[in-house]
Amino acid sequence: MPSRSPWTCVLWDVDGTIVDASDGILRRLTIALEHFGKRPPTRAELVHWIGPPMYESFQANVGMTPAEATDAVSFYRVLGKADGYTTGAKLFPGVASLIHDLAAAAIPQSTASSKPEVQVVALMDHFDLSPALTAIVGATPDEKTLSAKADIVAEALRRLEAAGADISRPVLIGDRHHDVEGGAVHDVPVIFVRWGFSWPHEADGAQAAVDDADQLRDLLLFEEPAGLEGADLEGADLDGADA
Repeated sequence: MPSRSPWTCVLWDVDGTIVDASDGILRRLTIALEHFGKRPPTRAELVHWIGPPMYESFQANVGMTPAEATDAVSFYRVLGKADGYTTGAKLFPGVASLIHDLAAAAIPQSTASSKPEVQVVALMDHFDLSPALTAIVGATPDEKTLSAKADIVAEALRRLEAAGADISRPVLIGDRHHDVEGGAVHDVPVIFVRWGFSWPHEADGAQAAVDDADQLRDLLLFEEPAGLEGADLEGADLDGADA
Protein backbone atom coordinates (compact mmCIF):
# COMPACT_ATOMS: atom_id res chain seq x y z
CA MET A 1 0.00 0.00 0.00
CA PRO A 2 1.42 3.45 -0.86
CA SER A 3 2.80 5.51 1.97
CA ARG A 4 1.04 8.72 2.93
CA SER A 5 1.86 11.57 5.27
CA PRO A 6 -0.17 13.81 7.56
CA TRP A 7 2.06 16.66 6.34
CA THR A 8 2.10 18.35 2.94
CA CYS A 9 5.80 19.23 3.18
CA VAL A 10 8.75 18.56 5.49
CA LEU A 11 11.52 20.98 6.47
CA TRP A 12 14.80 19.62 7.81
CA ASP A 13 17.40 21.21 10.02
CA VAL A 14 20.81 19.79 9.06
CA ASP A 15 23.48 19.89 11.80
CA GLY A 16 22.42 17.59 14.61
CA THR A 17 19.34 16.40 12.71
CA ILE A 18 20.50 14.87 9.41
CA VAL A 19 24.26 15.18 9.72
CA ASP A 20 26.76 14.79 12.56
CA ALA A 21 29.55 17.17 11.56
CA SER A 22 30.84 17.60 15.11
CA ASP A 23 34.35 16.26 14.50
CA GLY A 24 35.11 18.81 11.80
CA ILE A 25 33.36 21.64 13.65
CA LEU A 26 35.36 20.99 16.83
CA ARG A 27 38.65 20.84 14.95
CA ARG A 28 38.01 24.07 13.03
CA LEU A 29 36.70 25.88 16.12
CA THR A 30 39.82 24.90 18.03
CA ILE A 31 42.08 26.32 15.33
CA ALA A 32 39.99 29.48 14.90
CA LEU A 33 39.61 30.29 18.59
CA GLU A 34 43.28 29.68 19.36
CA HIS A 35 44.12 31.96 16.43
CA PHE A 36 42.07 34.73 18.06
CA GLY A 37 43.43 34.04 21.54
CA LYS A 38 40.30 32.39 22.88
CA ARG A 39 39.87 29.07 24.69
CA PRO A 40 38.49 26.40 22.37
CA PRO A 41 35.45 24.39 23.46
CA THR A 42 35.55 20.86 24.76
CA ARG A 43 33.42 18.27 22.98
CA ALA A 44 30.83 18.58 25.74
CA GLU A 45 30.65 22.33 25.10
CA LEU A 46 29.81 21.88 21.41
CA VAL A 47 26.16 22.05 22.46
CA HIS A 48 26.70 25.81 22.70
CA TRP A 49 28.06 26.04 19.14
CA ILE A 50 26.12 23.66 16.91
CA GLY A 51 22.79 25.08 15.80
CA PRO A 52 22.98 28.89 16.00
CA PRO A 53 24.80 30.90 13.32
CA MET A 54 28.54 31.07 14.03
CA TYR A 55 28.39 34.88 13.89
CA GLU A 56 26.13 34.83 16.95
CA SER A 57 28.04 32.04 18.68
CA PHE A 58 31.39 33.81 18.56
CA GLN A 59 29.78 36.72 20.39
CA ALA A 60 27.67 34.76 22.87
CA ASN A 61 30.20 32.07 23.74
CA VAL A 62 33.55 33.89 23.85
CA GLY A 63 32.54 37.54 24.13
CA MET A 64 33.63 38.78 20.70
CA THR A 65 32.39 42.10 19.39
CA PRO A 66 30.34 42.04 16.16
CA ALA A 67 33.43 43.17 14.23
CA GLU A 68 35.57 40.47 15.82
CA ALA A 69 32.89 37.87 15.17
CA THR A 70 32.79 38.87 11.50
CA ASP A 71 36.55 38.30 11.26
CA ALA A 72 36.27 35.02 13.14
CA VAL A 73 33.51 33.73 10.85
CA SER A 74 35.60 34.61 7.79
CA PHE A 75 38.62 32.79 9.24
CA TYR A 76 36.49 29.79 10.21
CA ARG A 77 34.95 29.59 6.73
CA VAL A 78 38.39 29.65 5.09
CA LEU A 79 39.31 26.67 7.26
CA GLY A 80 36.11 24.91 6.25
CA LYS A 81 36.68 25.47 2.55
CA ALA A 82 40.24 24.19 2.80
CA ASP A 83 39.11 21.23 4.89
CA GLY A 84 36.27 20.32 2.59
CA TYR A 85 32.73 20.88 3.79
CA THR A 86 32.01 17.16 4.06
CA THR A 87 35.21 16.03 5.79
CA GLY A 88 34.40 13.90 8.83
CA ALA A 89 30.64 14.35 8.42
CA LYS A 90 28.38 11.38 9.14
CA LEU A 91 24.67 10.72 8.72
CA PHE A 92 22.59 9.96 11.77
CA PRO A 93 21.22 6.39 11.51
CA GLY A 94 18.06 5.93 9.49
CA VAL A 95 17.56 9.56 8.49
CA ALA A 96 18.70 9.29 4.87
CA SER A 97 16.41 6.34 4.13
CA LEU A 98 13.51 8.25 5.69
CA ILE A 99 14.21 11.26 3.47
CA HIS A 100 14.27 9.01 0.40
CA ASP A 101 11.05 7.29 1.46
CA LEU A 102 9.31 10.64 1.91
CA ALA A 103 10.43 11.60 -1.59
CA ALA A 104 9.11 8.29 -2.93
CA ALA A 105 5.78 9.16 -1.32
CA ALA A 106 5.84 12.48 -3.22
CA ILE A 107 6.18 14.60 -0.06
CA PRO A 108 8.08 17.82 -0.92
CA GLN A 109 11.07 18.41 1.35
CA SER A 110 13.55 21.21 1.97
CA THR A 111 16.46 21.83 4.25
CA ALA A 112 16.07 24.76 6.65
CA SER A 113 19.55 25.22 8.06
CA SER A 114 21.44 28.11 9.66
CA LYS A 115 24.56 26.61 8.09
CA PRO A 116 25.76 28.51 4.97
CA GLU A 117 23.83 27.25 1.99
CA VAL A 118 26.95 26.40 -0.01
CA GLN A 119 27.89 23.95 2.75
CA VAL A 120 24.38 22.51 2.95
CA VAL A 121 24.39 21.88 -0.80
CA ALA A 122 27.80 20.18 -0.53
CA LEU A 123 26.58 17.91 2.27
CA MET A 124 23.33 16.99 0.52
CA ASP A 125 25.24 16.22 -2.68
CA HIS A 126 27.85 14.21 -0.77
CA PHE A 127 25.23 12.01 0.87
CA ASP A 128 23.13 11.74 -2.32
CA LEU A 129 20.16 13.46 -0.67
CA SER A 130 19.83 16.35 -3.13
CA PRO A 131 17.62 14.39 -5.58
CA ALA A 132 15.13 13.76 -2.75
CA LEU A 133 14.82 17.46 -1.89
CA THR A 134 12.65 20.01 -3.64
CA ALA A 135 14.72 22.86 -2.21
CA ILE A 136 18.02 23.24 -0.34
CA VAL A 137 17.97 26.28 1.93
CA GLY A 138 20.69 27.58 4.22
CA ALA A 139 22.16 30.84 5.46
CA THR A 140 23.84 33.47 3.33
CA PRO A 141 27.67 33.35 3.40
CA ASP A 142 27.93 36.29 5.80
CA GLU A 143 25.49 34.54 8.19
CA LYS A 144 23.84 37.91 8.76
CA THR A 145 21.65 38.70 5.74
CA LEU A 146 19.80 35.38 6.12
CA SER A 147 20.61 33.34 9.21
CA ALA A 148 17.86 33.53 11.86
CA LYS A 149 15.92 30.26 11.95
CA ALA A 150 12.57 32.04 11.50
CA ASP A 151 13.88 33.68 8.32
CA ILE A 152 15.33 30.39 7.09
CA VAL A 153 11.98 28.66 7.64
CA ALA A 154 10.20 31.44 5.73
CA GLU A 155 12.65 31.11 2.83
CA ALA A 156 12.26 27.34 2.71
CA LEU A 157 8.48 27.67 2.58
CA ARG A 158 8.77 30.34 -0.10
CA ARG A 159 10.96 28.16 -2.31
CA LEU A 160 8.76 25.12 -1.83
CA GLU A 161 5.66 27.09 -2.77
CA ALA A 162 7.45 28.55 -5.80
CA ALA A 163 8.22 24.98 -6.87
CA GLY A 164 4.51 24.13 -6.71
CA ALA A 165 4.47 22.39 -3.33
CA ASP A 166 1.49 22.49 -1.01
CA ILE A 167 2.73 24.28 2.13
CA SER A 168 -0.59 24.24 3.99
CA ARG A 169 0.56 21.65 6.56
CA PRO A 170 4.32 21.92 6.97
CA VAL A 171 6.43 20.36 9.71
CA LEU A 172 9.99 21.16 10.76
CA ILE A 173 12.39 18.50 12.06
CA GLY A 174 15.10 19.90 14.33
CA ASP A 175 17.25 19.39 17.40
CA ARG A 176 17.58 22.83 19.03
CA HIS A 177 15.35 25.40 20.67
CA HIS A 178 16.14 27.69 17.72
CA ASP A 179 14.17 25.26 15.54
CA VAL A 180 11.19 25.27 17.92
CA GLU A 181 11.22 29.06 18.18
CA GLY A 182 11.79 29.63 14.46
CA GLY A 183 8.97 27.30 13.52
CA ALA A 184 6.60 28.95 15.99
CA VAL A 185 7.02 32.33 14.29
CA HIS A 186 5.34 30.85 11.19
CA ASP A 187 3.00 28.44 13.01
CA VAL A 188 5.07 25.50 11.75
CA PRO A 189 4.95 22.59 14.22
CA VAL A 190 8.29 21.05 15.14
CA ILE A 191 9.21 17.44 15.76
CA PHE A 192 12.23 17.52 18.06
CA VAL A 193 14.93 14.86 17.61
CA ARG A 194 16.87 13.97 20.73
CA TRP A 195 19.94 12.58 18.94
CA GLY A 196 21.39 16.01 18.16
CA PHE A 197 23.31 18.53 20.26
CA SER A 198 20.84 19.93 22.75
CA TRP A 199 19.72 20.15 26.35
CA PRO A 200 16.50 18.25 27.26
CA HIS A 201 14.54 21.45 27.96
CA GLU A 202 15.06 22.65 24.38
CA ALA A 203 12.19 20.40 23.28
CA ASP A 204 9.74 22.63 25.18
CA GLY A 205 7.11 23.83 22.73
CA ALA A 206 7.71 21.10 20.17
CA GLN A 207 4.74 19.15 18.82
CA ALA A 208 6.50 15.87 19.60
CA ALA A 209 9.94 14.54 20.52
CA VAL A 210 11.55 11.35 19.23
CA ASP A 211 14.58 9.25 20.14
CA ASP A 212 15.35 7.61 16.81
CA ALA A 213 14.52 7.58 13.12
CA ASP A 214 11.93 4.82 13.51
CA GLN A 215 9.91 6.96 15.92
CA LEU A 216 10.25 9.90 13.54
CA ARG A 217 9.09 7.77 10.62
CA ASP A 218 5.91 6.88 12.54
CA LEU A 219 5.05 10.60 12.70
CA LEU A 220 5.87 11.35 9.05
CA LEU A 221 4.60 8.34 7.09
CA PHE A 222 1.83 5.79 7.39
CA GLU A 223 0.43 3.08 5.19
CA GLU A 224 -3.29 3.63 5.53
CA PRO A 225 -6.07 4.97 3.32
CA ALA A 226 -6.68 8.70 3.30
CA GLY A 227 -8.63 9.93 6.27
CA LEU A 228 -5.87 10.73 8.72
CA GLU A 229 -5.06 14.10 7.21
CA GLY A 230 -3.71 16.50 9.78
CA ALA A 231 -3.03 13.57 12.13
CA ASP A 232 -3.18 14.60 15.75
CA LEU A 233 0.20 14.20 17.40
CA GLU A 234 -1.01 15.17 20.84
CA GLY A 235 -0.66 11.58 21.93
CA ALA A 236 2.90 11.31 20.66
CA ASP A 237 5.85 10.90 23.00
CA LEU A 238 6.26 14.30 24.57
CA ASP A 239 8.36 13.23 27.54
CA GLY A 240 11.40 15.05 26.21
CA ALA A 241 9.38 18.22 25.75
CA ASP A 242 8.59 18.23 29.46
CA ALA A 243 12.08 17.34 30.66
